[in-house]
Amino acid sequence: MSVDPLLQLLSQKARYSHKEIAELLKLDEQEVAARVAAWEDDGTILGYHAVINREQAGDSNVAAFIEVKLTPERGGGFDRLAMRIARFDQVEACYLASGGYDLMVIVEGPSLREVARFVSEKLSTIDGVLSTATHFRLKAYKEHGFIFEQEEPEGRLVVSP
Repeated sequence: MSVDPLLQLLSQKARYSHKEIAELLKLDEQEVAARVAAWEDDGTILGYHAVINREQAGDSNVAAFIEVKLTPERGGGFDRLAMRIARFDQVEACYLASGGYDLMVIVEGPSLREVARFVSEKLSTIDGVLSTATHFRLKAYKEHGFIFEQEEPEGRLVVSP
């Protein structure tokens, strides 16, 4: 099943008015308002946010992508541990993943030291966390479908012997 066109439109630009959405999708404005309200009530739409170019905004926070290996719990798998990790204020996102690790956790903090402290004092001390591997975000090129730099590099890259 594909995503509802109304949800798709809202995920691309949440600032559309109900009237604009109705015109774009050829729907009744009251129907759009009712569907959006129902999705907000049932938890389909959890919130709205702006995509910020952090460098442009002068944001000096440090972000890290942390691979976490867990011991699955009998009867619960990874869910209880994942939800415990997701509840930390420093955690921006937490995903169950396939591959060499179980969770991908995205963390933000005011400094590299604070992110490292979170990993060493909070995350890695949780019973069931076997190991972590931390990768720091150096530069964002695209986020939530938005490209940060519009300039294309000129010509081909130089190849040297």
